[in-house]
Amino acid sequence: MSEYTILVTDDDKEIRDGIEIYLKNEGYQVLKAANGVEAIERLENHKVHLIILDIMMPKMDGIEATFKIRNQYNIPIIMLSAKVEETDKIHGLSVGADDYVTKPFHPMELIARVKSQMRRYVQLGTMLEKQEVAHVDGLELNQDSKEVKVDGKPVKLTPTEYKIFELLLLNAGRVFSISDIYERVWNEQAYNAENIVAVHIRKIREKIETDPKNPRYLKVVWGIGYKIEK
Repeated sequence: MSEYTILVTDDDKEIRDGIEIYLKNEGYQVLKAANGVEAIERLENHKVHLIILDIMMPKMDGIEATFKIRNQYNIPIIMLSAKVEETDKIHGLSVGADDYVTKPFHPMELIARVKSQMRRYVQLGTMLEKQEVAHVDGLELNQDSKEVKVDGKPVKLTPTEYKIFELLLLNAGRVFSISDIYERVWNEQAYNAENIVAVHIRKIREKIETDPKNPRYLKVVWGIGYKIEK
């Protein structure tokens, strides 16, 4: 049995139970919740490493739950929704979700997304044998503690935001295309990745920039991609 626990939150019991079967077949431990209120209660009483969270639920929907969860936890969140509009995907990512799967979905697609997020989560929590701190102007990245600071002040990034920030900071001055960023961070081929990457870039800017609309560090190179100014 895996040491990692996944919280499955959906108001449809059949979906919860179905996802649970596939996750347990992969060796994960599973907790279940029927809405956002129950999900937060589970988080307060159990160690959870990843959340699968439906958007449309009673009592507290997935958007509100994600917003509240992000005030305390940096664990990966994969959103589920029957909505297919791009704006709904962007909304989910903008409040702090790391990935988004549209219903109906093939269970093995969801499992692949779970494994991808768990790889990043484990890497984020793995201590390196040798402490390494990277500096670019006022930015600081401690690869040992996985701590990010701006002008000496700690900044809390989600696992996905951290991986994007790490990629750009450790390669300061180099421009990465949207496809490069997506494929390196998500570990899968980029397909319609523009908005997904853009939302995460915007969230990182909101956390590291004094004026996100006029960024000092995280720059866009129009028509090419993004870089952290060296």
